[in-house]
Amino acid sequence: MTDTLEDLTDLPKTSDPTPDLLSHVLGQIRLTGDRIRSLALAPRDRLDLPAEEAHLCVVTDGRLHIAGGEQGLLVVSAGDLMMFPRGPGQLQLAARDASASVVLCRFRFDTDSLRDMMSALPRCIHIGRAEGAGWLDGIVHFLLLEASDEQPGAALMVSRLIDLAVIRTLRSWIHRGPISGWFGGLTDPRIANVLKAIHERPMQRWSIDALASIAGMSRSSFCERFTTLVGRPPLRYHNEHRLALARDLLTKRGARVGEIGLSIGYESEAAFSRAYKSLFGHSPRTEYKYDEADRHKMQ
Repeated sequence: MTDTLEDLTDLPKTSDPTPDLLSHVLGQIRLTGDRIRSLALAPRDRLDLPAEEAHLCVVTDGRLHIAGGEQGLLVVSAGDLMMFPRGPGQLQLAARDASASVVLCRFRFDTDSLRDMMSALPRCIHIGRAEGAGWLDGIVHFLLLEASDEQPGAALMVSRLIDLAVIRTLRSWIHRGPISGWFGGLTDPRIANVLKAIHERPMQRWSIDALASIAGMSRSSFCERFTTLVGRPPLRYHNEHRLALARDLLTKRGARVGEIGLSIGYESEAAFSRAYKSLFGHSPRTEYKYDEADRHKMQ
């Protein structure tokens, strides 16, 4: 099948990513939520957040004004949610002319967790009350309950609730479309089909021809579009995805490093270790959860 220049220059028609693909992708995001707090702001009070700390902010009463962004002044009303996945940066948040109340959730992403996706996120994601109807009120209810709860297990509850709120926010934002960057690959039907195949069959030895055929595009057009949207050439993305799966196995199972390397398609432990260190900056043995003594204790 031959593609024209339009394959590269036209904005792709958007569609919702398949539920299985989206769940798989979002399931690979590693994040830790560690704090929930409720704040009351007097008129003209500023909400000072560390510039590089990721936060969720839900306005429960009044209005919050956000200045300093590309879209100019943003007014966030009661019932709206904002997520700052990379921290607010230079954004200025204030209550302005009336008091306001907010619920803040602090979290952090694992920097090795789908790094291209993290870098593609905007500085601020705004989910309005109407868009969050049906889920936001319920989450806020439980967030407020846990904000002052000091019972055993509270830290785990806080982390799980923030996980849920972040993932639900990302899902709403992705479905909103159209979007560019890494997430554009999920909403481009042809590239989404390829991502789905890679995620469903990560151990298969994919070729450019096979992936281009799934996309229904020529080799050159496919590689160009995939790289533009996803931020990585197709085979590099496939390899990094396999290494990310290996990382999960290393932290969750007691298998040997060499066995895990072989299971994801590397012919030797040395080759696997080199590729792993090149991507993550350290040896796979750093992730190794159990040493020989630990395994003997478990047997």
